[in-house]
Amino acid sequence: MGLLDPSQKEVLKFAVSCRILTLVLQVSLEPSPKRALAMPGLQVSLEPSPKRALAMPELQVSLEPSPKRALAMPGLQVSLEPSPKRALAMPGLQVSLEPSPKRALAMPELQALFNIIIPDHHADAFSPPRLAPSGSVDQLVEALLGGLSRWDAEHFLFIAEHGYLYEHNFAFFPGFPLALLMGTELLRPLQGLLSERSCLLVSVALLNSLFSVLAAVALHDLGCLVLHCPRQAFCAALLFCLSPANVFLAAGYSEALFAFLTFSAMGQLERGRGWASGLLFALAAGVRSNGLVSVGFLLHSQCRGFCSSLVVLDPLKGLVKLMASLCLSVLTVSLPFALFQYYAYTQFCFPGSAHAIPEPLLRLASDRGYRLAGDYEPPWCSRAPPLIYSYIQDVYWNVGLLRYYELRQVPNFLLATPVTVLVVWATWTYVTAHPWLCLTLGLQRTKDRESLEKPHPGFLSAKVFVYLVHAAALLAFGGLCMHVQVLTRLLGSSTPITYWFPAYLLQDREPLLRCVDTAPQKLLENSPPGQKAPRNCVMKLLYNWKTCSPVTKCILVYFLTYWLLGLIMHCNFLPWT
Repeated sequence: MGLLDPSQKEVLKFAVSCRILTLVLQVSLEPSPKRALAMPGLQVSLEPSPKRALAMPELQVSLEPSPKRALAMPGLQVSLEPSPKRALAMPGLQVSLEPSPKRALAMPELQALFNIIIPDHHADAFSPPRLAPSGSVDQLVEALLGGLSRWDAEHFLFIAEHGYLYEHNFAFFPGFPLALLMGTELLRPLQGLLSERSCLLVSVALLNSLFSVLAAVALHDLGCLVLHCPRQAFCAALLFCLSPANVFLAAGYSEALFAFLTFSAMGQLERGRGWASGLLFALAAGVRSNGLVSVGFLLHSQCRGFCSSLVVLDPLKGLVKLMASLCLSVLTVSLPFALFQYYAYTQFCFPGSAHAIPEPLLRLASDRGYRLAGDYEPPWCSRAPPLIYSYIQDVYWNVGLLRYYELRQVPNFLLATPVTVLVVWATWTYVTAHPWLCLTLGLQRTKDRESLEKPHPGFLSAKVFVYLVHAAALLAFGGLCMHVQVLTRLLGSSTPITYWFPAYLLQDREPLLRCVDTAPQKLLENSPPGQKAPRNCVMKLLYNWKTCSPVTKCILVYFLTYWLLGLIMHCNFLPWT
């Protein structure tokens, strides 16, 4: 911690706190009315509490042991009660992890309550059989962390445990399963106690928590380099800790690892370390397919360098050098994707490539119609080029231009509306502020070099242009060709714009943050007695919720609502993918 500046330390602490709270809530919301946990005294009460406030004047969290009600996590309790004093989007909702002798529900009761309120959804999702017998410790791990294996997470866990057996498994890139395997190697001393499945679940919880925290630190570092406004960079990193895509940064998805690699690669490029950046972008492309789009950052950086050197170097020599570097960048970033496609080709298109497969998995393939290697040659083998990924997206997931535009998908379009509005608003704000910069693709700043403007700090910095184009391209492709509900996690883990622009709005539209240096006492007016206002700017706004501007309230409600709602929906197998 001694190597970090105060802002980095604050980001690190807030990110770790959010990861811990996410895991605790995931356990609490996991649908099982029978499970007992063993940590005595942990209680959650949703009731008015004038002390230990965290997150909002109305949303409070604190941790303290309770001497009563021992479970396996003895005493984890929750109660709900409205607060007559404060009204919010959910008036009076407070969370307090502290002793509460009355109005408390133990963990089994809480889970039974959520089973009543939110019935378990029997989704037609990939659910392979468990091959190894489960011991009591495995059942406890499944009870605690099973919510992290919902929806696509099951694919990643299956691949890490069994490899790429079924054709549709190739929709999921190998970077994250390889990371999980490395995590299980570190847990080898526990493998006599835990099954491989349990080790993978523990790896998911630990690794994605680590990757999320590192991604927050990397985003803060990137923001300082690009925005030249430490306050906006700091605020953006804090907002990432409350990301609307939070559940996908915690569950067994590849978003946390991808965000860490992508933000780190962007930071290395801003420092002029092209080779390190290219390597990190290539690793990110081995984690998620949209990592291929990141090659645009390398191409734009090289074109910008070429334009700035035209007055010094021979144009022809510079052009040859540019073309060579562009080709090398494309090859470097696309290499993991090409190798992955070639591996699939060798498995399905070469004769005699079948492997021994356990009988339960063969039966699953037969029952569900999953294609196995060696069954028969699939049609994509004879295509040019023979890409399994595009075939799977087309046949298994029905991904294609405007295919998702159906009346029954309206709820999913509504889920994607907030992040869509955010990126469109960010694009409009930037284009209207820098029309000439956008027309010249960020390669020349003004028409007249002698009349250079003063540099804009923050979101309107000239360096933000390429990041905005990246976000707009992802939004356009995702909105037209993908299942639109994935836009929240796609953009939330791929582009810093979804955090930089809200941070800019908070700094620009929120009087409490504009006057923080000149009138810090205003931030203490509504703080709980005896407590100092925290340095965390997001917490400052939550402490002073009543006096926040409408824009601030909209931003915070969006982030916090999706942060919590995603946990509730996802771990109950409800459609939040």
